[in-house]
Amino acid sequence: MAKVRKAVLPVAGLGTRMLPATRVLPKEMLPVVDKPIVQYAIEEARAAGIEEVILVTGRGKTLIEDHFDRAVELFETLARRGRTAELEALLGQTPQPGELVYTRQQEPKGLGHAVWCARHLVGREPFAVMLVDDLIDAPAPCLAQMLEVHRRTEGNVVAVMEVPADQTARYGIVAPGADDGRVVEVAGLVEKPRPEVAPSRLAVIGRYVLMPEIMDELARHEVGAGGEIQLTDAMARLIGRQPFHGLRFEGRRFDCGDKLGYLEAIVALAAGRPDVGPAFRALLARYR
Repeated sequence: MAKVRKAVLPVAGLGTRMLPATRVLPKEMLPVVDKPIVQYAIEEARAAGIEEVILVTGRGKTLIEDHFDRAVELFETLARRGRTAELEALLGQTPQPGELVYTRQQEPKGLGHAVWCARHLVGREPFAVMLVDDLIDAPAPCLAQMLEVHRRTEGNVVAVMEVPADQTARYGIVAPGADDGRVVEVAGLVEKPRPEVAPSRLAVIGRYVLMPEIMDELARHEVGAGGEIQLTDAMARLIGRQPFHGLRFEGRRFDCGDKLGYLEAIVALAAGRPDVGPAFRALLARYR
């Protein structure tokens, strides 16, 4: 089994749920405490051993590229002022040449299409997909937990979590097979089913480890729910042909594409930070 070396981050979306803030600013650049949302995903990938991150961008997303570039003027200013700790932190967060690459999704045709746009950069090897909107705070990186399951099962792995019955129409839902309480066999997948027809409440969230054959399925460009090329539909066609499992990951997931989820992420991460946490928790007490 080839090592998973690459992660695809689709970041071409318009961020309409976060308007008006995202009218000009990419939603992926909205800050959670002091880092943009996209940086949390990239740091998770690097902590899991990913060697190359592929960002699938669109028009108006060049600010993401600028953020991860070498800010020469800023670095020189910090060096002159003796702000060594801040400079070293920024240098540590700046990818080395070749660690971060970009391609464009020129038309908004869905998540499956966005992943397919990275096919030449991925090649014929297993790879990860990370949805930046899903910020996961975990003791061990969520992707690292999934890669351990991938190594054992030698197949596709998705991150899953239980959702309320009235929310199944927001997610891809798993039809479960054998289940040990942590890793569940995926016997089927249904994209955004109504509660009355959903096979379970086990929802796929924004972390995937996929075998290269998914690109062959995406190349069919079959349109699914919402008139888009759905990644869930392509994954469903691999079930029965390859091992396919869901992982109930350890950690907290925040939907940063939603206003309340975004605010919760800020509160939770700020409250847990050793540098600002104590003062922030005292500040929150004023608003009870």
